[in-house]
Amino acid sequence: MKPSLSILLATALLSGCASVSQTPPLDPVSVTPRDEDRSVTPYIEWNPRPLARSGDQLTLSVEEAIFTALERNRELRIQTLEPVKAGAFELIERGQFRPELYGVLQAGEEEVSENSRATGEQFSVTGRDAGGEIGIRQSLATGTDIELSIEQDRSISSRTPEQQEARLGLSVTQSLLRGFGPAVNLASIRQAQLDTLASQYELRGYTEAFVAEVESAYWQYVLAREEIAIFESSLELARRERDEIEGRIEVGALSQTDGALSRGEVARRESALIDARAYLDEQRFRLVRLLNANLDGSLDFQILATSQPDVDHEPLHEIEARIELALQKRPDLNEARLRLAQDRLQTAVTKNGLLPRLDLFVTLGKTGYADTFLDSFENIQEDSYDVTAGLRFNQFLGNAAARGRDMLARANRAQAADAVLNHEQIVRLDVRLAANEVERARQQIEATAQIRIHLEETVQGEVERLEVGSTTALQVAEARRDLLASRIQEVEALISYRLALIDLYLAEGSLLERRGISL
Repeated sequence: MKPSLSILLATALLSGCASVSQTPPLDPVSVTPRDEDRSVTPYIEWNPRPLARSGDQLTLSVEEAIFTALERNRELRIQTLEPVKAGAFELIERGQFRPELYGVLQAGEEEVSENSRATGEQFSVTGRDAGGEIGIRQSLATGTDIELSIEQDRSISSRTPEQQEARLGLSVTQSLLRGFGPAVNLASIRQAQLDTLASQYELRGYTEAFVAEVESAYWQYVLAREEIAIFESSLELARRERDEIEGRIEVGALSQTDGALSRGEVARRESALIDARAYLDEQRFRLVRLLNANLDGSLDFQILATSQPDVDHEPLHEIEARIELALQKRPDLNEARLRLAQDRLQTAVTKNGLLPRLDLFVTLGKTGYADTFLDSFENIQEDSYDVTAGLRFNQFLGNAAARGRDMLARANRAQAADAVLNHEQIVRLDVRLAANEVERARQQIEATAQIRIHLEETVQGEVERLEVGSTTALQVAEARRDLLASRIQEVEALISYRLALIDLYLAEGSLLERRGISL
């Protein structure tokens, strides 16, 4: 029998090796998502509504763009699964304190040879044994392990009559040093709860950054569109002036140099318009990608932005109140605080781990014996019983591993505490810098508007002087270039103010509330 078993094992091992060696390498390209890969639970199903569009054009306000992106963006959906995963780990940790039902069934047979003490003759003894056990056990937060079981065993031998044995047992083990008390045993659950809450703050931070990215992309697209309108208007004006100058050249009022200058100015405007259109397409692609307008990933959508960049630009007040708000609401800071709380729990666990293991155990049992199954359980009520009690001790000499874990936990806790303080400083700095940028952008709105007004007057004066011959076409062209640049700067100032407000609300941690979004 033994050679047969050896051959069987060898064959199994060799066939296993052969199957591994013959398995073709996995082609990453062939691994594509399936429907069952995304079947998690109903409350995270993703069914975005169809977009209301006209052909390949989407008409969107900035609010509609944010809502559409929140509903359809795949990156955000990926991030929303993180709290689900964290909650799963919390369930796993809670599971260790749930009651466990167990059962065992076994059967055996043996045949042995014995020598008779009286005659010295050798004879054969055959025995069969069958039994089962069912019970329930549970670990408590106090460091107590409880187990309640019912056992039944049936023994038959050629030398002895059949015997049925039933036993009702209770076992209790209580940790007295290491592993004692809820503070230690519930630490993993509390850490998992904190991890779930931290993942929610992480999701909030990601969502805030995502909303800021969408809103910024929207205003960058609006800026590119406004710049194109300015360049197109400038190009049209340059062409009219070129035609006028060429007409005056024909009658001898201007030189050929002025004609070359006007044609060069038209070419300059056309070149700028080409760049502006390319920049508009770039911003459109970025915005469509964030909106996920086509679920298949296509970017072939036109965007009609309806929101205007004009906004009331009042001076900022109560900067300290904004800083206090940021210290309360910034998700990254709150996440850092939760990590510190986790490290505090871990130091409690590692401190307890420095203690030796000392367990008190008590085992109680009531046993009934009979020659039938039912009678064995009825006889449990008789006087037979067993009691075992004692102490179990163990400790590693030197306890180096426990001391190392405790040292690591304390270092992590100190590091996390310093990280929170450092993060608070960063939050204060972020709010100050963002507020400073808002104020700069606000003042630039009025400044660029004044520049544009003065340059319009300058251009008008240069044109009038050109008509009477007191200036040159070059000076007019330079004045128009300055005016073009000032008009673009004026629009950029409005968009910069919008973007600066977004960054300020992001630094405060209040962007979602200001946009009417709740998590």
